[in-house]
Amino acid sequence: RWLEKPLLDPVEIRSRLMAVRDLTEDMVTREELALCLKEITDLERLIGRIVYGTAGGRDLVALSAGLHRIPKVHDLLAPLPAALFQRLRKQLDELSDLCQHIDSALVEEPPFSVRDGGIIREGYSKEVDQLRNVMTNSKDLLVDIENRTKETCGIKNIRVKYNKVFGYYIEVAKSQIDLVPDSWTRKQTTVNAERYISQELKELEHAIMSAQDTVTALEYQLFCQLKDQVCQQVAAIQASAGAVAQVDVLNSFATVAADNRYCMPQVDDSDALTITQGRHPVVEKVLKGVPFVPNDTHMGAKDDRVSIITGPNMAGKSTYMRQVALIVLMAQIGSFVPAQS
Repeated sequence: RWLEKPLLDPVEIRSRLMAVRDLTEDMVTREELALCLKEITDLERLIGRIVYGTAGGRDLVALSAGLHRIPKVHDLLAPLPAALFQRLRKQLDELSDLCQHIDSALVEEPPFSVRDGGIIREGYSKEVDQLRNVMTNSKDLLVDIENRTKETCGIKNIRVKYNKVFGYYIEVAKSQIDLVPDSWTRKQTTVNAERYISQELKELEHAIMSAQDTVTALEYQLFCQLKDQVCQQVAAIQASAGAVAQVDVLNSFATVAADNRYCMPQVDDSDALTITQGRHPVVEKVLKGVPFVPNDTHMGAKDDRVSIITGPNMAGKSTYMRQVALIVLMAQIGSFVPAQS
C-alpha cells in the first residue's frame, strides 16, 4: 500500500525516515525485531477471515499466537527515539483477555474442520467434558450400573448387555425376577432370563448413542461463540495489526539500507531533484561480481528541467531513467535510497 500511495508531505516522509534511521543505527534491536515479527502471522488476513466467517480453529490459534508476541514488539520499540515508533507503540494492544480466552477454549493443534469435533480444550466446557467422558468411559459406566444394581436390588445373577436390536438391557435370571423393581420395564423374555431396562440405563443408552453427534454440535456452537467474541474486538485487532505491519516495513527498510549502503534522503518542498552517485536498486543486485557504475542527477523547476539521454543500445539509458524514478519513489515511501546522497 505504501508503494501504491507514496507520500507527498515532507513532514510525514521524514517521520518514516527518522524511524528507519533509528533501526539502521541499532543492529541488535533490528535483528530482534525481525525474529519476533517472523513469528507473527498476517493478523489483518486472519481477522478478515474471522469476520467473514471462513476462519477455522487454526486461524484463531494463530491469531492468539501473534497477539502474544505484541508485548515483545512493544518493549523493543521503547528505547527507539523516533516519534513514529512511539505512536505505533500506543496502537499495539496485546488483548491479553482475548488471548487467554482463545487459549483456554481451543486445543493447541485444532483439526482442519471445525465441524468434526476435537477442537475444544478439556476443562473449558463442563458439558463437553461430560459427553466425552460418556464416550470414552461407557464400559466403566455400564459396569458401575451393574454393580450398584446388584447391591441395591440384591440380585446376584444380573448382567448389563447390548445388542443391535434392543440396545442396552439388564438381564436377570428367571429365578430372581421377583427381586426386579417395579420401575423397570420388560424388553424381552428368553428361555432362562428376562431382559429389562431401567430409567438410569435408558438415559445412559441415549447419552452413549447421541454423545458423538451432541459433542460435535456443541463444540461447533462454542467455537462460533468464541469467533463472535473475537469479532467484537475487531477494531483493536486491526489497529494492532496495522501497527505491526508498519513496524515490519520500517524494519525491512532498515535491513535493506544497512545491507546495501543506502543513504537517508533529504526531502523538502523545493522543486529540485539532486542525486549524487545514484544506483539502480534492482540492477545492482542482479550484477554478479561486477560493480554498478553510479550516476549523478540534477533537475530543477527553472534550470535543468530536461535531460537528454543518448547512447547506443544496451548502454544503460533506460536503467538510468528508471533508477531516478525508483529513487524518488523509494524516498517518498520513507525508505533510504541507493545513492551517496
